[in-house]
Amino acid sequence: QVQLVESGGGLVQPGGSLRLSCAAPGFTLGYYDIAWFRQAPGKEREGVSCISNSGTSTNYLDSVKGRFTISRDNAKNTAYLQMNSLKPEDTAVYYCAARMFRCPSLYDYADWGQGTQVTVSS
Repeated sequence: QVQLVESGGGLVQPGGSLRLSCAAPGFTLGYYDIAWFRQAPGKEREGVSCISNSGTSTNYLDSVKGRFTISRDNAKNTAYLQMNSLKPEDTAVYYCAARMFRCPSLYDYADWGQGTQVTVSS
C-alpha cells in the first residue's frame, strides 16, 4: 500500500493560484499512475486529473481544463497539481491517489492521502 501525503492547500482569492504536492515517502512513485480528486461539502468525490507513471499521458475534468495542470517529478517522488484562475466552486478537500495502469480513467484509484483543504473566497 502506497502512503501519500498532500500539501499546498490554503485560502486564496478568486482568480488566484495554488500548487498542490503529493509525496510518497518511502515508496517509488514512478511505478504508479497518480490522480487528484476533490470533495466539496455535501457533494460526491470527483476525479479532477490524472497522470500516467511516465508523465506522458494526462486527463482532466472538463471544468478544470485550461486552468489546472498536473505534473510529476519521479526523481523527487512527488506529483503536483498547479491550479490557476481558481473559482469559488473549486473549494474542496483535495486528495491524491495512486494505482498502476489506471490513467486516463478518473475512477477506481486506491492508496489515498489524507487530503488538503483548498478554499477559494474573497
